[in-house]
Amino acid sequence: MRNLRVQKSLECVGLQGFGRPQCFAVHSDTGTVLVASSHGIAQLDPQSKQVINEVSLTTDEYLPEDGSGLIVAIQDLPEQESVCVATATGDILLFNLSTNQLECVGSVDSGLTGMSWSPDQELVLLITGQQTIIMMTKDFEPITEVKIHQDEFGEGEFITVGWGKKETQFHGSEGKQAAQKKKVAVQPALQWDDQRVRTTWRGDGQFFALSAICPETGARKVRVWNRECVLQSTSEQVNGLEQPLSWKPSGSLIASAQRKPNKYDVVFFEKNGLLHGEFTLPFQKDEVKVKELLWNSDSTVLAVWLEDLCVDGTSKGNVYVQLWVVGNYHWYMKQSLHFGNDPETKVVSLMWDPETSDRLHILCSDWQYLCYDWHWSIERSGGEDASVAVIDGDKVLVSVFQRCVVPPPMCTYQLHLPCAVNQLTFLRDPDGLTCLAVLTADSHIYVYQDNDEIKDKAATPNGCRKSIPTPQLKKVYSVTVSKEMTPRVNPLWLQELTWLRRDTFLAVVSGEGTSKSQILQLMTTETEGQEAVLHIRSNLEVNGYVTKVCYNQSTTTVVLQLDNGELLQYFWDSSEPSLGAWKSSAGCSISFPQPCVQIALCTIAGEEQVLGLTDRFRFYMNDTEMASNVTSFSVIDEFLLFTTHSHTCLCLRLEDLSLKGIQASLSADASQNDEIVRRVERGSRIVTVVPQDTKVILQMPRGNLETIHHRALLLARIRKWLDRLMFKEAFDCMRKHRINLNLLYDHNPKVFLDNVEVFLNQIDSVSYINLFLTDLSDEDVTKTMYPCVSASTDQMTQKSEEKKKDLVCDAVRAAMEKLDPDKYCLSILTSHVGKTSPELEIALQKVHDLRVNTQGASTSVSAEDALKYLLFLVNVDELFDHSLGTYDFDLVIMVAEKSQKDPKEYLPFLNSLKKMEPNYQKYTIDKHLKRYRKALCHLSKCGPEHFPELLNLVKDQKLYNDALTLYPLTSQEYKDVSCTYADHLSEERHYEQAGLLFARCGEIQQALESFVSGCSWQLAFCMASQLNFTEDKLAGLARTLAGKLQEQRRHSEAALILEQYAKDCEEAICALIESSSWEEALRLIYLHNRYDVIDTNLKPAIREAHSSQSAFLESQKTMFVKYKERLVVVRELKEKERLNLLDDEMPDCPDSDLFSEASSMMTTSNMGSKYSQSNSRISARSSKNRRKAERKKYSLKEGSPLEDLALLQALGEIIQAIGKLSGEVSGLLKMLVFFGCDCQAREFQKDLDETLKLMEKSIPEIWSVSAQHSPNTLVLGPNSTVNSIMNSYQQQKMPPVSQQDSELFIPPKLNKNIKWKLNLLQ
Repeated sequence: MRNLRVQKSLECVGLQGFGRPQCFAVHSDTGTVLVASSHGIAQLDPQSKQVINEVSLTTDEYLPEDGSGLIVAIQDLPEQESVCVATATGDILLFNLSTNQLECVGSVDSGLTGMSWSPDQELVLLITGQQTIIMMTKDFEPITEVKIHQDEFGEGEFITVGWGKKETQFHGSEGKQAAQKKKVAVQPALQWDDQRVRTTWRGDGQFFALSAICPETGARKVRVWNRECVLQSTSEQVNGLEQPLSWKPSGSLIASAQRKPNKYDVVFFEKNGLLHGEFTLPFQKDEVKVKELLWNSDSTVLAVWLEDLCVDGTSKGNVYVQLWVVGNYHWYMKQSLHFGNDPETKVVSLMWDPETSDRLHILCSDWQYLCYDWHWSIERSGGEDASVAVIDGDKVLVSVFQRCVVPPPMCTYQLHLPCAVNQLTFLRDPDGLTCLAVLTADSHIYVYQDNDEIKDKAATPNGCRKSIPTPQLKKVYSVTVSKEMTPRVNPLWLQELTWLRRDTFLAVVSGEGTSKSQILQLMTTETEGQEAVLHIRSNLEVNGYVTKVCYNQSTTTVVLQLDNGELLQYFWDSSEPSLGAWKSSAGCSISFPQPCVQIALCTIAGEEQVLGLTDRFRFYMNDTEMASNVTSFSVIDEFLLFTTHSHTCLCLRLEDLSLKGIQASLSADASQNDEIVRRVERGSRIVTVVPQDTKVILQMPRGNLETIHHRALLLARIRKWLDRLMFKEAFDCMRKHRINLNLLYDHNPKVFLDNVEVFLNQIDSVSYINLFLTDLSDEDVTKTMYPCVSASTDQMTQKSEEKKKDLVCDAVRAAMEKLDPDKYCLSILTSHVGKTSPELEIALQKVHDLRVNTQGASTSVSAEDALKYLLFLVNVDELFDHSLGTYDFDLVIMVAEKSQKDPKEYLPFLNSLKKMEPNYQKYTIDKHLKRYRKALCHLSKCGPEHFPELLNLVKDQKLYNDALTLYPLTSQEYKDVSCTYADHLSEERHYEQAGLLFARCGEIQQALESFVSGCSWQLAFCMASQLNFTEDKLAGLARTLAGKLQEQRRHSEAALILEQYAKDCEEAICALIESSSWEEALRLIYLHNRYDVIDTNLKPAIREAHSSQSAFLESQKTMFVKYKERLVVVRELKEKERLNLLDDEMPDCPDSDLFSEASSMMTTSNMGSKYSQSNSRISARSSKNRRKAERKKYSLKEGSPLEDLALLQALGEIIQAIGKLSGEVSGLLKMLVFFGCDCQAREFQKDLDETLKLMEKSIPEIWSVSAQHSPNTLVLGPNSTVNSIMNSYQQQKMPPVSQQDSELFIPPKLNKNIKWKLNLLQ
């Protein structure tokens, strides 16, 4: 679908060397042209249009002075800075371009008819006059000499296995007659064949082919040789084979020409000599002859050099150069250069540039030189029809992609022109019609316009779409300019034809060299008939060569690109057209860093931007490079589409993007959401994008087309439809392209719920509504699957507490029941089943109502159909159970009959149910369906005879609370259920709750036992009072409870019971002393006058408590000091180890940048290797051992990996223990003072105070350093140093600590609010 357009042309006229030019070569290093003439060699500079060097070959008599000499070949040798020339007399000359020395490096007595260098210029072939091949090295040392004409086929000769005869073989379309066809003798070469041997090399230099006249038959044969000059294959006998020969650089085919009885073909040979394809040249029989065939270096374009023939075979002088390309197995003629029949402008030689694949060099007989730089372009209409025009010789193939996608070489319609087409340009008419202007090789412009019928897309009455009529030819314009402006030789003097409006064209004419060009604004003249003339309205000279013209029809902006990338704006729609620099919004001039082969205008962020793509896949926006891997792009509506080398197609919305946003999108990988990026086939390029549609037409490297619907275009179009309440169009598009139907609601929930009836009326299909309801999910697809950056705030609604599925199903069902419940019967069922908790009972009831109500509307659905539909939505067993749960046996049987169930499975069960009492029947059904609460409710209504069964059900399913609600508080059943519940609670060790239930039921003894078991002594004594316990029994109960309380270390409560109920004050005092309640014990001693207990129990207990707490305080203080000192040592050791590791990691040597981070990471990990390995073994142990290992994780053993953490943990525990001790010593100090032990009390208070002060002072010292080491964040900033950054970096690479470990870095706090000191002791 691409055309070849001239990007830049260079014309050199007025040069005059000595002699008649015969052939030429291009010196790639300097860009000069080396021309071999009948008198010598001349070096031309096309830029300066001067002969910068020349050497005469007649001086040393290498060529005759009369001009009859012939140079058969010339070759530029860049490595040797020389040019090699072979003459017909047999001399091989080497001319050094730097020293201007001419040297004869060899001579062949029989003369030379050709010379050919290998592509790597390591070998050279010489074709002698004796029909031999001499192979030499680049230093002209002979390798071998062989004869051209050999009898054998070559090393690749075919092998015949002898299976069958010719008569029994399959002959394809030729039929059986091919078996009797006799071989026709090959005809000799035609009279206009130059009889010369042609040589061509394969691109990799491993093989070369020769075309020569066979001396036996007089016809041409093609032979293939390898690099060692060994014959590989010989072509089959081909009648009419002519002289041109060119091997495709990619190595697949060898091109030649064959004249057939009724046509003239370019044919292709394989390496084995067999024919493989052809295409026909667009000329009559014996009208032209092919002089040369030339492939460009990347094998994409085949140049065909032709000349007209007279009847007798002589040349009339008309010369053509045609450029052919292949796509999808069809050959297109993309350009035809007509050089006329002037002998002075006759083409004498042409060649493709060896380095720039799309550059063609042409040399004419009067020393005129032409150079064309070609580029690929796609001619798009820009209108709604999305037409693309393709040049194929004198035909224009137009594909209208809005209506249909036709694979090339087929098309929607063809336009036939009188001669070959060179350029195309489209215009979008204000009326919406597409106009096409075609520039032909004879400088005429043919204007075609669509018929009004094309605009009408309505279908015919039978439902078929109307065919697309061919546009009509409206006008034919001839371009008339002055002779000074028309180039003498260049057939493509009018370039970059652009249609601005109906009566205005824009074109570029190259000026002198590449320094100047002219912008022509051509205006039409209104004349009767089709013939008209374009006259020049304005002629504006540009300082530079204009390579591209871009026109934005929406803004009427015209931008010109010069060959150096400079951008100019052409103000054409004014009285005096003018030029100005293309400027940004800031007023700065903008130029492309490199010239682009495709440019476009679009508006981004409110500013018009110029987009450009180079032939090296660099994509620019104004002067900013956005990406370096873009293969094609297209601007359509509000979207910008790209294809990239990563085989993706990106679609970006222009109005939501900035320059940085586009750059970020292009540089990101394909991990973005699917709305932006889509994977495509390798090598895909954008042909066009259909406006107001979702079709993106891609062309594959082979030439075939592929249509994709990009997700971004789809969603944008769907969102527009939903905003306009066009639910039908949106639904059809989503269903066709598998877009999640939840978007219908999630796009704007409020609008959807307000327009549910509009939605139903537009869809108007029960099946489609069912599809929508079944596709519903609680997921918001606008946040997960299809996030839209440009979503407006009014579309964002607050989440409802009700789930989306339930909300939509209810809303749609309400609307359907309002519109037509009979029509939407199945959809109503779907709305019940599709809810989060399916309402199967309601759905089944509706089916049952359908069955009962037999007199329905004609459009109503039968009960059988509705039931079948339900069985399609729901599992049959689940539906059977829910139908059984309705207690409607008719409905159950109806469901069972539509299922695959065996009647023997369900009929006995149903028959047994029908015999039961209604409540017991429902109980049995609910129990069968495991609906135990409902079963319990129904069973409670079955009478007292079923109460034991109810108790068993309550016990089995633990439905005690539900059972209690079924009976009044005063009933016996309530008491029985309560007792059962209490027994259950006792088994679960909830004794207090069990006692409460027993007490409420009047089971006082059992309540007492439960309260005693639960140590609820207050309630226990209440129950004892109700049981009228005697004092002895009451005292025994008190002693029992006191023992249980003391086991639970509730000594104060035990003392209270012993004192008040057991009347045993001594035991009460002992319990208080055991719990260190000194003051309360002293109170009871004086209350009951038991002073003897002071000496026997109280004082010894106080002394023992003082002694133990003093010893504990001393030991804790000693351990604290020891651990603190050890922590300082451990931290110093770890700091030294870290610094040594840092020095090893970053050696101070010149090669330090060669060390990788892997070594440092390995060294760091070795520090904790011991622990990490043991931890990995621990993970596989049992839970008991795991807990044991966790306790041993922080080992205080010196040298352990986590010794510092273990010390932190131990220090924290000591501080917490001392803090707890300070809250307990207050009563002890009071008792010591009360009994006169002031010295002991003062000393203990002093020691504790010193210890607390020591810890308070040590806390910042211990936990400050660890707090600095805890965060693993890289610290940067202006105040950072190299050491601080490296320290932070080193901590980052340490393995992260766990949450339990991180708690160790939090310093403990001492409670200073506890008043424990006695002032009298200070």
